[in-house]
Amino acid sequence: MSFASFSDFLAMGHHGLYVWSAYGICLVVLVRELVAPILDRRSYLQQEARRLRRENGK
Repeated sequence: MSFASFSDFLAMGHHGLYVWSAYGICLVVLVRELVAPILDRRSYLQQEARRLRRENGK
């Protein structure tokens, strides 16, 4: 499939809104799936550090 101009490419034959929103949603989900475990691990390690400080402080 070839397009006459960049704006035709973005319009995707009048399906551009659907196509680009699908790509955008997919990108958001993929980024979230990559970032969430990192943030969860950081939170878990902070909670464990607080728990160990409480237990060792007694």
